Amino acid sequence: MNTIKVFFVAVMASTVFLSSCSKEEDLTSTSSSVNEFNDNAKKGKQKLQLSFSGLKPLDNKYRYEGWIMVNGTPVSTGKFIINPAGHMAPPVFNVDPNDLANATTFVLTIEPHPDNSPAPSATKILAGDFSGGMANLNVSHPAALGDDFTSATGKYLLATPTTASMSDENSGVWYIDNSSGSGMAGLMLPALPAGWRYEGWTVINGMALTTGKFMDPGMADMAAPFSGSLPGPPFPGEDYVMNAPSGLSFPIDLSGKKTVLTIEPYPDNSPNPFFLAPLAGDIPANVMVHTTYMMMNTAAGFPTGTAKK
Repeated sequence: MNTIKVFFVAVMASTVFLSSCSKEEDLTSTSSSVNEFNDNAKKGKQKLQLSFSGLKPLDNKYRYEGWIMVNGTPVSTGKFIINPAGHMAPPVFNVDPNDLANATTFVLTIEPHPDNSPAPSATKILAGDFSGGMANLNVSHPAALGDDFTSATGKYLLATPTTASMSDENSGVWYIDNSSGSGMAGLMLPALPAGWRYEGWTVINGMALTTGKFMDPGMADMAAPFSGSLPGPPFPGEDYVMNAPSGLSFPIDLSGKKTVLTIEPYPDNSPNPFFLAPLAGDIPANVMVHTTYMMMNTAAGFPTGTAKK
């Protein structure tokens, strides 16, 4: 048994591997017709103009919803979709002029559809404070995710600690840094607010397979759908050695593939990655197993927007 297998066995002697959790709702496909939205053309209302860059369509079970904070209370400005062309519908909302005049902050949430709750969900994706009638919206606002994720870093290695075989070591990816000679957390990430989880992915022949969701990069993730029968290490990761989906055969050589870290809405039953992806790494074609590799920070592509009174 080689040194990295010995390390995995040692750390697991005092660690319980978390059981698999259910998948989450798909938030990435195209929404349905704008005819489903509430009538905003009421007299005595004032227009609120919204504009977004990088915001993606949601599944038809979900909607974006805008909110303004009025005297500390959230007031809905209406629900909308992003269509396949990247445009929002409707683009303008009619809001009570007194509420709009007293609005201090705009917040954008992801809501279930249909939605029986009058309150905003915990999944707040963009926010911004009004200044001179304009609010610049981003993920880093304290009312949204609270960080721009540009300082996030990631490292990973290939290994299969959940199998006894030494012939499949290039069939598992783990977010571990062993460059110092001992295994440490390979991800440096800000804490997420309620309504969000981290999830790792490996992209194999165009198919994204989860490595599991997690909150703490220094602990095991919440699922192991493809791993072997041996306990995994206390860090996020996955061995692709069992339960291969249709079109794939496990174990599988991950050289030349891709690993991605996303920020996922919670709850969320989607088998697909959400579009907030702060880290990504191209696994080298000549990858060496048990060797630490760096991921790229890709948070510069996160969505932004404006809200104009």
